[in-house]
Amino acid sequence: MSTTARFPVRSRILHWLTAILVFAALLIGFAMVNSIGSYAALVALHMTIGITILVIVIVRIVNRFTAKPPNWPATIGRVEAKIISNSERLMYLLLVAQPLVGWAMVSATGRPAVVFGVPLPRIAPFSDGLYFALRQTHSVLAYLLVIVIAAHVSGVLLHTIALRDRILSRMTFGVRRGS
Repeated sequence: MSTTARFPVRSRILHWLTAILVFAALLIGFAMVNSIGSYAALVALHMTIGITILVIVIVRIVNRFTAKPPNWPATIGRVEAKIISNSERLMYLLLVAQPLVGWAMVSATGRPAVVFGVPLPRIAPFSDGLYFALRQTHSVLAYLLVIVIAAHVSGVLLHTIALRDRILSRMTFGVRRGS
């Protein structure tokens, strides 16, 4: 096998930055539900990470239209490529929807979301009922995001370990090597 084509460096940086922040946001989100003493600090950190993810994902979407991804390896057929493309679109949708729903949820409490000490404009009216619906939606989206990420990682591991097509190396930073 020859050297595996990689995504552009900018795409790889945005990918791994998103992955780290999403993992942190999910971990903090799940932890803060069970935390009493640190709840306010965890919420503030969670909001900041969430809005940061939203900004980075918007940059990623623009990047996706301006930076051509490498061709699929020969081990990926037309049907699998379609499934992968659709799951990536779903992941982008969730990564935009999740922070927007969270922001709207905070807005529905009557308080602004505060990110890096800056209050953001409210994007939803004050409403207990709306808050409840948005909180449930935010939770469902979090679980859906975990499922989509697990499928993404599982697919990459299947290709990397079982099929040995080096698909993971398309998104890594290590030294290039041929096989």
